[in-house]
Amino acid sequence: MWKDVEVTLEKVAVDQRKEKPSQDKLGFGVHFTDHMFLMKWDRENGWHDAKICPCRDFQLHPAAMVFHYGQAVFEGLKAYRGKDDQIFLFRPKDNLERMNESALRLCMPRFPVESVLKALKGLLYLEKGWIPAAEDTTLYIRPTMIGVEPAIGVRPSNEYYFYIILSPVGAYYKEGCKPTKIYVSDEHVRAVKGGVGHVKAACNYAASLYTSELARKFGCTQVLWLDGCEHKYIEEVGTSNIFFRIDDELITPPLEGTILPGLTRDSVIKLSNMWGIHVVERKISIGEVLEANRNGRLKEAFGTGTAAVISPIGELYYKEESCLINGGETGELSSRLFVELQAIQRGEVDDPFKWLVRCG
Repeated sequence: MWKDVEVTLEKVAVDQRKEKPSQDKLGFGVHFTDHMFLMKWDRENGWHDAKICPCRDFQLHPAAMVFHYGQAVFEGLKAYRGKDDQIFLFRPKDNLERMNESALRLCMPRFPVESVLKALKGLLYLEKGWIPAAEDTTLYIRPTMIGVEPAIGVRPSNEYYFYIILSPVGAYYKEGCKPTKIYVSDEHVRAVKGGVGHVKAACNYAASLYTSELARKFGCTQVLWLDGCEHKYIEEVGTSNIFFRIDDELITPPLEGTILPGLTRDSVIKLSNMWGIHVVERKISIGEVLEANRNGRLKEAFGTGTAAVISPIGELYYKEESCLINGGETGELSSRLFVELQAIQRGEVDDPFKWLVRCG
């Protein structure tokens, strides 16, 4: 029913717009632009009431089903200010298509990707002044869908909100592209096969909070999750996929239904293959990683994700013991990937895979 829907525009009055934060004090996810995109869905009307409007609070019934049964999915992507003040998106269709897969898994309605991308471009055009230009800054984009029908009963909601909010951000980790200390959990698990570990559902993140807080007590930035059955095979690190460079291979866990098919992960695989680096997607145990590190075969390890791009791992904390990786220094490949991906995202170098979408 999207073809019958027009996107309307409701602007915030100029004298009521927010003061933009200083670009050297952005933090991550704490400031939000004046406008958002919002549309609604119900079984009778399909997608309707699509609009770019002031970013404001929702008024939801206490029985809104998202509060009780967790029907919430989201995505994360960025807008980049490049040379000549051009604005770029990096693989936005892939993000929106992945969100549709998440929605399908949680019995939520899918949306027309091309139409939503067009609406996103309109929102970015309106909020262009919020896109920062300082080094390591971007505009973070958070599309979200939630079930809002006021009803008690375990079933899919019959009503949904889809919205996109924007947030100017600095580096995800205060360390930037510098090695982090990671807590390896062999007690708690993130996902099991047959579950929802492979989709970007809010419940996955809620389930990770306890162990993340435990990791911070040991001075760690993130959690390295092991498999849910044997507690030995590596899966994800925090909000990122993970890679290990052992000997002449770059190894990453396979997509088998328990980890998110990250777009940065896929980009790293494609770039590494283009550079002649042998990439292997296979199971790898924490024991194999530690043994490779002891005998000098582990050259570096890093996480990949939209928020941090490339996050080098300098230390693993496992069973109350610390394991230093690459002397605690950022690896050569980590640095190269971080620089190359950012250059592609900002339109500063050739885009061999046609990932960029120009927004004006």
